[in-house]
Amino acid sequence: MSQIDIAPWLAESRWPTVPIRLVARLGSGHTPSRSKPEYWTNCTEPWITLADVWQLRSGQTNVITETKEKVSKLGLANSSATLHPAQTVILSRTASVGFSAIMGNDMATSQDFATWTCGPRLDPRYLLHALRGMAPDLKRVATGSTHKTIYMPDIEQLRVPLPSMEEQRRIADFLDTETSRIDKLTKARRRQLSLLNARFEGAILSAIRGQEEPHPRTESRLDWLGSVPKDWPVMPVSYHFEVLLGKMLNQESARGPHLRKYLRNTNVQWDHIETDDLLLMNFPPEERNRYAIRPGDLLICEGGEPGRAAIWNGQVEEIYYQKALHRVRPRSYSSPRWLYYCLRAATSLNVFAVEGNATTISHLTGEQLRAHRFPFPQRKVQDRLVARLDASARAHTRLKRVLQEQLALLAERRQALITAAVTGQFDVSTASGRNVTDGVPTP
Repeated sequence: MSQIDIAPWLAESRWPTVPIRLVARLGSGHTPSRSKPEYWTNCTEPWITLADVWQLRSGQTNVITETKEKVSKLGLANSSATLHPAQTVILSRTASVGFSAIMGNDMATSQDFATWTCGPRLDPRYLLHALRGMAPDLKRVATGSTHKTIYMPDIEQLRVPLPSMEEQRRIADFLDTETSRIDKLTKARRRQLSLLNARFEGAILSAIRGQEEPHPRTESRLDWLGSVPKDWPVMPVSYHFEVLLGKMLNQESARGPHLRKYLRNTNVQWDHIETDDLLLMNFPPEERNRYAIRPGDLLICEGGEPGRAAIWNGQVEEIYYQKALHRVRPRSYSSPRWLYYCLRAATSLNVFAVEGNATTISHLTGEQLRAHRFPFPQRKVQDRLVARLDASARAHTRLKRVLQEQLALLAERRQALITAAVTGQFDVSTASGRNVTDGVPTP
């Protein structure tokens, strides 16, 4: 893979670009055998894994000083794992592709990382920022069906602009300061977004519990729900709704003379159904009534995020659904929209994830969904509370969109600043970086 394939913006560099491996010692990592207890007892050597990346990636961490796991000296000595010196730069090349940081101490890594121990011509902080400039390109070219990966032959081809060490340090100092400013704004926006989401989820839970209803209360006998108005019956979903799972996708159903569009798990998001990437499955005439979706049907995810739901509004004239989804239709007075908010309240409290029947990916089976109990007040009460929640949802969506747009703008400007600085598009010694956050309100 060539320089242009990985990071086309490097072609704009004022300075010559060189393969990183020529100015820094390239290495990788390894996992000592888990079957050897002596490799994992009396452990003293920090060992960086993807678990550390998942813990740190929400913020921009420049230096890693602690790891979730350690290995023994014996484990290092009897495996391909290497103890890299402090100031070695790491890059995650699988799963969370593109995370980079500097080792604060002597550390080893798993095989999920590439490492560079810088020589006298390359500053580690400058390399860190250059790698962060490449992160979107690395994610773009990563391959793999289950976990995206950048393979070592491609890592070997990564290049970096190479100004003088004095200039590298000036650039690193500038980017340390300016990206820190942007990161503080980003953290504030994420905090605002988290508080906004929490407030909306709280409003839903309050409505489902009937907390503002002027009636005597009684215990629901559901730990997550608490008490509800005394005249609100708490009943299984099956009392009010028909629940049916969709059609199994296999080699036979993926082809045939009666191909029709269908919805799958990924199409159903909270209160929104995406129809831009619909796939086809064979639905012969005798199956169409069973698997057809009508406007007003509530679709609920069985797995992935169990309980995630949305109501179909008929934006595609003829459509069906896959087994990964439940189709729910009312058989009594209750509103599908009320059930939607019940599901959202339960999901916000991880009710379905805790009750899932799989070890890694929880599933909400048809039997579990039918048996789940929710409060079902009279229809006029449901409609009144749903109207109030729908109004809150519209306001929540507007504010959420504003914050998400600001986060996207901050990320874009952070990326542009890094790529411009490491390629010498402006003189960092005279730049203030104030224009980076122009137009973004200060929290």
